[in-house]
Amino acid sequence: MDGRTIIWTLTALRQRNTIFEYWNKRNASKSYARKLNGQIRDRLSLLKQNPEIGIQTTVKGVRALSMKHYSIFYSFDNSTIQIVSFWDNRQNPERLLQLLKQT
Repeated sequence: MDGRTIIWTLTALRQRNTIFEYWNKRNASKSYARKLNGQIRDRLSLLKQNPEIGIQTTVKGVRALSMKHYSIFYSFDNSTIQIVSFWDNRQNPERLLQLLKQT
């Protein structure tokens, strides 16, 4: 079932964009952010093909798909995959747990 639609929550979009902005500013270039965006697209393509690929988290219905220093947290049903968080794994994990419980 690769016909699922990917939906990003506003929180996940903000997180992703903040990470892109950080790297753009730090490197004074958009090249790494573009590379990271390509990796995200690749992971989402894989996720669309097999939504159960991610590891079940302690939050019911939320799975995590790892991407080196980042994780994509998502939930899914028969027609959609909802990205609830795009997380930099180097951040405080307690903050992530609070965020996921709000979904």
